[in-house]
Amino acid sequence: MAGNDKIDQDALAAEWGVALEAEQGGGAAAPAVPASSADQAAAQWAAMVDDTATFQSSNKGGAERILNQEEIDNLLGFSLADVTLNDNSGIRSIIDSAMVSYERLPMLEIVFDRLVRLMTTSLRNFTSDNVEVSLDRITSVRFGDYLNSIPLPAILAVFKAEEWDNFGLATVNSSLIYSIIDVLLGGRRGQSSVRVEGRPYTTIETSLVKRMIEVVLADAELAFKPLSPVKFNIDRLETNPRFAAISRPANAAILVRLRIDMEDRGGNIELLLPYATIEPIRATLLQMFMGEKFGRDQIWEGHLATEIGQAEIGVDAVLYEEHLPLRKMMQLNVGDTLMLELKPDALVKLRCGDVTLTEGRMGRVGDRIAVRVTKNLRKPRTTFAMFEKADESKIRMETQ
Repeated sequence: MAGNDKIDQDALAAEWGVALEAEQGGGAAAPAVPASSADQAAAQWAAMVDDTATFQSSNKGGAERILNQEEIDNLLGFSLADVTLNDNSGIRSIIDSAMVSYERLPMLEIVFDRLVRLMTTSLRNFTSDNVEVSLDRITSVRFGDYLNSIPLPAILAVFKAEEWDNFGLATVNSSLIYSIIDVLLGGRRGQSSVRVEGRPYTTIETSLVKRMIEVVLADAELAFKPLSPVKFNIDRLETNPRFAAISRPANAAILVRLRIDMEDRGGNIELLLPYATIEPIRATLLQMFMGEKFGRDQIWEGHLATEIGQAEIGVDAVLYEEHLPLRKMMQLNVGDTLMLELKPDALVKLRCGDVTLTEGRMGRVGDRIAVRVTKNLRKPRTTFAMFEKADESKIRMETQ
């Protein structure tokens, strides 16, 4: 059977060679093909057939091979270590193109830049080692996609923002976990931390990581303090992302990735804040940078209060006023008398523009008419406090 197939293939190859030479000759009658040329074409065709058969047999032999997770991720364009890269490829780029574009929060970038500076100092004191903290990126992700992208094993800390009455998520990857444990327990430098597969984290390891997370959350409180005082309290620690669901899978969230390097060791810690959590301070986060004091300067307030206190204003003493119709005013002639319904002990109103300041009684001091104030001035409490502070500072400066 195999011999017959090879004879048929040789004959077919010879016919194709004759047809090809006929076409190259402009359609003229093809001369007789020498036996050597036919044998050479047949040999080439047989070699091609053998290569095809070898390739098919190799595919049949390797059909049982199963791709690992890394090859599948590379094929589809997914990356468990980085779910929100800008240069995604494959199916991941199509999925990300359907993501909703969320508004930028300029003040949030300033807050996390300040968090990086605070964490650098705090973690150096915590580990007694040279620690470098860097801000990797701030992105918007869907909560469900983030949970599915967390590389395991990892420790997830669910914390509550008391003043905002909502939750956030802090994720520490295994590389940082073992690096922190190695540093705190006196491991040697220059040796990469060895991850032990197939076992959960021990109580000592979990306690050490919890202490590090408490340091990070304390720095986060200081970073948010100029905007909105908030207290972050750890609610629970989880190792399974399914038990750390603090929002709906389709809800949007802010993901902040921080890189912590301790010479030749380190890892990543990620802070995830759902948009519902930061909604109480959304208006503040939308503001542009206005300095460390965020738009309030007590020195300027005191100076403004002092200048206002030294300003000169005109005050009017109103004896009597009455509203008359225009028809009656048009009927007035020279010599007409207007009767004022005013008693001798009636109070006089003191006004500055359209604002009534106080009331008093009419009198005389020497050759001048005077008004004795009988009621306290109407002052707003905030303005009065500003004047008191300005007077106190002025008195201190004079005494010095």
